[in-house]
Amino acid sequence: MSATLTVVGLGSGNPDRLTLGIIKKLKAAATVYVRTAEHPVMAALKELEIHSQSFDGLYESLDSFPEVYEAITSRLIGEALSAPQGTEIVYAVPGHPMVAESAVSLLRQRCPEAGIELQILGGESFLDEAFVRLGFDPIEGFQLLDASGIRSSQLQPELHTLIGQVYDSFTASETKLCLMELYPPEYEVIVGHALGVEQEERILRVPLYELDRLDGYGNLSLVYVPANRSEDARKRTFARLHEIVDTLRSPEGCPWDREQTHESLRKNLIEETYEVLETIDEDDPDHMKEELGDLLLQIMLHSQMEEELGTFSVYDVIEGLNDKLIFRHPHVFGGQNAADAEEALKNWEGMKAEEKRLKGIKPEAESALSGVPRDLPALMKAYKLQKKASKVGFDWDNTTDVLAKIREEVDELQEAIETGATAEEQMLELGDLLFAATNIARFIGADPEEALTRTNRKFVSRFAYIEQQLLNRGSSVKESSLEVMEQLWQEAKAEERK
Repeated sequence: MSATLTVVGLGSGNPDRLTLGIIKKLKAAATVYVRTAEHPVMAALKELEIHSQSFDGLYESLDSFPEVYEAITSRLIGEALSAPQGTEIVYAVPGHPMVAESAVSLLRQRCPEAGIELQILGGESFLDEAFVRLGFDPIEGFQLLDASGIRSSQLQPELHTLIGQVYDSFTASETKLCLMELYPPEYEVIVGHALGVEQEERILRVPLYELDRLDGYGNLSLVYVPANRSEDARKRTFARLHEIVDTLRSPEGCPWDREQTHESLRKNLIEETYEVLETIDEDDPDHMKEELGDLLLQIMLHSQMEEELGTFSVYDVIEGLNDKLIFRHPHVFGGQNAADAEEALKNWEGMKAEEKRLKGIKPEAESALSGVPRDLPALMKAYKLQKKASKVGFDWDNTTDVLAKIREEVDELQEAIETGATAEEQMLELGDLLFAATNIARFIGADPEEALTRTNRKFVSRFAYIEQQLLNRGSSVKESSLEVMEQLWQEAKAEERK
């Protein structure tokens, strides 16, 4: 058997708020431990002749807060197991034991396993003082976040937000950077130091960008971000986007959006994809931002249609993608390793095959060419088919053989044209030539789609040069001879080399 372990809260800092029951527990305890001696109530405990041992030394000797909390938990459990049965060990923490106390959470998990009786007595939380001193009602919507692990995905502007554990300027800076992903730099926030503690309390209102420029951060510091239910505050959230698309498709929404189907929007999805690709080719971030939004809208609309049918929602899409990314990256989220991109790709392909097995599909029973989308553009599809075939050894040995095949296909196309073969036969010979030309891309490490895109861009640029030069001469391509246009074409090539 072991001693009883009791956790008590010392309140937010005002000694007058200590309950009589907690004082009695502290006085009667065989041993009293406190998480930190850096708390205003400690002076009152000393006056009451309540002696204690603090864990402040762990904060100095260990590298991270999780290590500190783990060490505190292990120490308390060890002390309880070794103490005489019937005695009581008290662990006193600032505020309320169930608010922002990681070691208490660990004790609640491990004490039952160790056969230790654990009692928890509440104290006034810093939240109680925050509600009073900062003047907001949590029933309006409220969230409490930890500055040491804050993420922008946690932020909900329509809620009152308290951020605790703002120990120093560094955590204040991290908090500021996180908040600025959603709030404007000028947004007013409130910093509270030692709320409710006489002669120590300070409440400061500052624009967000000044948050880490203040002095005085410590164990009793917090940041309050008032609720903002304006449209501007919500427009950067995914939830608002989902809400807008839902409204557009609703009976009170847009007649055009309501009429759309997967089939009617099919071409839009393709067009928006190519418009994104164009911004990538142009290296135009501002235009890319806009076009990515248009592409995202297509995904939202298709997901919304299925949500209306009850099959899935966009959040199911996100969940499936998250699961897939984690599952297919065992070298990141699991125990495997990947020294380079090639090894990472092998892991990806291996996990894809494992996914199929989990679904009852036997990858080994599928065609080596399976998995290539039916409706890919022909050039891209040819490239993917050839890559899959090459993985099972159906491939040329070297570039010389591929180039010889290209010449062979050119000869066959020429023969079909010169002998007056049917239009269908000539088209098939042209397809063979294009397919063979696509093959060389893999051997020189080029994407044929990108190669042809660059050539298209080069052609447009050179032809624009011809048109401009002719315009400067008071002429046009319709009025010019082929010889003149060829001369200007060569000039355009020469300009590119400069």
